[in-house]
Amino acid sequence: MRPFIYSICIALIFVLLPQPDLKASVQVSAENAILMDQETGRVLYEKNADNPTLIASITKILTAIIAIESGKLDEYVKISDNAISTEGSSIYLKKEDKITLKDLVYGLMLRSGNDAAVAISEHIGGSQEGFAYLMNEKARWIGMTNSHFDNPHGLDSETHFSTAYDMALLTKYAMENDIFREISGTSSYQSSARDYAWINKNKLLTQLYKYSNGGKTGYTRAAGRTLVSTAQKNGQTLIVVTLNAPSDWQDHMNLFEWGFEKFPLRKIQDKSTMRLQTDQEDAITAEIQESIYYPLAENEVNNISYKNYVSRTPSDFDKIGKRVFYLHDEAITDTALYRYSLEESKEPSFWNTFLEQLKRLFGDNLD
Repeated sequence: MRPFIYSICIALIFVLLPQPDLKASVQVSAENAILMDQETGRVLYEKNADNPTLIASITKILTAIIAIESGKLDEYVKISDNAISTEGSSIYLKKEDKITLKDLVYGLMLRSGNDAAVAISEHIGGSQEGFAYLMNEKARWIGMTNSHFDNPHGLDSETHFSTAYDMALLTKYAMENDIFREISGTSSYQSSARDYAWINKNKLLTQLYKYSNGGKTGYTRAAGRTLVSTAQKNGQTLIVVTLNAPSDWQDHMNLFEWGFEKFPLRKIQDKSTMRLQTDQEDAITAEIQESIYYPLAENEVNNISYKNYVSRTPSDFDKIGKRVFYLHDEAITDTALYRYSLEESKEPSFWNTFLEQLKRLFGDNLD
């Protein structure tokens, strides 16, 4: 009888005690990894994300965004012997090619052409060295504090390195550019200089993951497999970076699914109006003009708070302050507070609208 009672007690203990959440974390094969929310920049998962290391061809994300921002995409690029002889992956450029910078960026991102990278760098920077200077300046401007770039393609160099976090920051920045987003998310592209299409090497985009909408692959023997990818689901875009990852495709799908499930975008603020006290005698009516969303775990929702910060002497300009949101007393995001105008908020009457239309037709002499 006693063994039976003991068995019942043990069973009850397992039932009544809180069980660990098996999806509280996620395992990846990568030596370095990060999962970041695109809109807010919130880091949802990281593993050695600040450790500088070799990054291989994901370098080309920086090369691509500099080329796009140059405003020279429609220019034709002269192909040098230096570009043609570049080792590694190639789009097989030839001296006689009549090819635009835009085509080269597609070849860079879809086929990881090292020859395209050199041709781009020479066209924009005058040389690979000149372009590397532009790369490092741009990286500093974005906030990539643990990165240094020697070349436009990512072939191994002791002083060419970055981190998973820095590459996520770069991708967040680049994905805000419409042209980059379009190129990065293209499955195939045919240049007018070729009689065949280039197929994107990013298998997440072309085969494996239906929510994938961009990214860049990379590999050298020393760096291992490197991969940056983005995915969009339910209006939320996530960024994953893995460095030296034997199972990178699976790593990315695991991180995306985990992130979308555990940290969906949740509304933390509706559009609203409010009365706020200032140093002036009268309170002021302010408004928040848009709903605010933030990626939050379910157990974080009730830990959001906010504080309003209003100018000591609000000016005649519309923006009078901001509302800052906190998670566990740590600032996470903010939104502008605008002066609320009752007159402007009213819907114009039929006769006011009618008179305005008459004024446009006949001028102001309608009195």
